[in-house]
Amino acid sequence: MWHSRTGAAAQLARAVHDGAGGAVGARLLRAEDAAPEDLLAARVTVFACPENLGALSGAMKEFFDRSYYPVLGRIEGRGYATVIAAGSAGQGAEAQIDRIVTGWRLRRVQEGMIVNLGAQTPEAILAPKQVDETALQKCRDLGQALAAGLDIGLF
Repeated sequence: MWHSRTGAAAQLARAVHDGAGGAVGARLLRAEDAAPEDLLAARVTVFACPENLGALSGAMKEFFDRSYYPVLGRIEGRGYATVIAAGSAGQGAEAQIDRIVTGWRLRRVQEGMIVNLGAQTPEAILAPKQVDETALQKCRDLGQALAAGLDIGLF
């Protein structure tokens, strides 16, 4: 599940999906297009988005807003991970996701990943991003680890 405004979170989400390498049921869904049914169908979900003004991006928050109650009480114990594209911090968006999914009683299955892109000026913040290969490889590794966990029934 992903949202991206300048391309960084989209690249990170695609790398996680690529790392999953066609794991059964692995899907790459934009937050704007995802529905509660997609959460119900998932055994593990990766939430990838940018941090905007110290919080979740609006489109990802809107996904949580419209999905929260329809799946409440129906997805306890399922796994999740986070990938945050940040200009300088990222912990605010990650903490917000953690608070939201606590209500669903999801369990974090991988340490959160924050990719700091160092965008500090209005021009840099708004500019299209290109994520470096090291960060993309870490995302592919995350996808591969999650797929392996699914294969052995860990999730």
